[in-house]
Amino acid sequence: MFALGVAANVNAVAQDELFTVNPDVGPPPERTEGSSVQAAPAESPLAVRMRPTSLDEVVGQQHLLREGAPLRRLVEGAAPASVLLYGPPGTGKTTLANLVSAATGRRFVAMSALSAGVKEVRGVIEEARRRRNYNAENTVLFIDEVHRFSKTQQDALLGAVEDRTVLLVAATTENPSFSVVSPLLSRSLVLQLRPLGDEDIRALIKRALTDERGLGGELQLTEDAEAHLVRLASGDARRALTALEAAADAASATEHKTIDLAIVESTVDKAAVRYDRDGDQHYDVISAFIKSIRGSDVDAALHYLARMIEAGEDPRFLARRLVVHASEDIGMADPTALQAAVAASHAVQFIGMPEGRLALAQATIHLATAPKSNAVVAGIDAALADVRAGRIGTVPPHLRDGHYAGAAKLGNAQGYRYPHDVAEGVLAQQYPPDELVGEDYYNPTTRGAERTLAERVPKLRRTIRGS
Repeated sequence: MFALGVAANVNAVAQDELFTVNPDVGPPPERTEGSSVQAAPAESPLAVRMRPTSLDEVVGQQHLLREGAPLRRLVEGAAPASVLLYGPPGTGKTTLANLVSAATGRRFVAMSALSAGVKEVRGVIEEARRRRNYNAENTVLFIDEVHRFSKTQQDALLGAVEDRTVLLVAATTENPSFSVVSPLLSRSLVLQLRPLGDEDIRALIKRALTDERGLGGELQLTEDAEAHLVRLASGDARRALTALEAAADAASATEHKTIDLAIVESTVDKAAVRYDRDGDQHYDVISAFIKSIRGSDVDAALHYLARMIEAGEDPRFLARRLVVHASEDIGMADPTALQAAVAASHAVQFIGMPEGRLALAQATIHLATAPKSNAVVAGIDAALADVRAGRIGTVPPHLRDGHYAGAAKLGNAQGYRYPHDVAEGVLAQQYPPDELVGEDYYNPTTRGAERTLAERVPKLRRTIRGS
């Protein structure tokens, strides 16, 4: 929620302080055209007080905020349209709802899918329709956690979105393609918000230290403490500022003027991992991880995986390494290893972190405990070495393409024998160029599933080569 600002003269408000619909307390308060959002009280959490108050304070989401982009046009009030905001926590969904309302000067009503039902949704829509028809007053309807709405609840929004009785701003942490009904998707812009980068988080932490809305320059933060807060955030500004506030409270209670690493560790109950993603530790730990998998030490492999996850390593990088080593170190000794690694990679991209750690751990365990063989990498590297050395030769005539006029006159595809014509499905026939006849590239081991191939491949070669 810190990646987005509201209009220049608009103050922020916490999500739980937004105008919400609750059947137990009656209709929500309303903000009329031209009014501003209620300022966050001084006792509000630091994460609430530091919510951006102008576009100048925006960090992150530059892919959506560039000139002419849909999000930019929305925040400037130039092209009002219903939107579905899809992204992880702490990236700007709630703040964007306030921003759109302020930019368009519309009445603002917020609902949570956790507590509102069809009756409440229809009540808000009817009130919005009445105000539009009689007072020419338009409404922005913000629905948080919209993926928790049932199909019936989502369907209740369709007519109001279609005729713009309300300008819908819906937020979800789940992929709307799977959690939002198709008719609502087709009537809305779908904008994906990304986790904030490390530099974005660092900028927000520095701002919170000096800004009067935050700590007002009363405390200093050491570099290693700042780096730990950035790692803890994992792209979530709310998490970073919540941890900073806890550390600031601890420092103030002991009359310290500096927040150091020890204070941060004591307040968040999470030790700093010595790991620099751009330095030696990155290469040393990933090297140890790979070698532990290769050496079949599942416990060491999980240890190094945990270190990298805890330090905030990009899970997609970890998934890519697992995919590579499924073929490099295991190969045909366990053909399912590559499937497991690819599945883990897809799972990480689909569900993100922290849940993605489970798929990474499962693939790591699979690869570490699998029988090992480097025959795949040895085979392709030997073949590449010959090709690079110029051992190429011409394709035998009987293997060449014969699907064009004149091919037969050139001798192409003449004399080719179809393996399926014989009961065994394998027959004597030359496949490599003359220069490479008899060259063996793939040499299976006797480990795991490759044991069967170690028996089968020599028999195949003898039949094919007629020896």
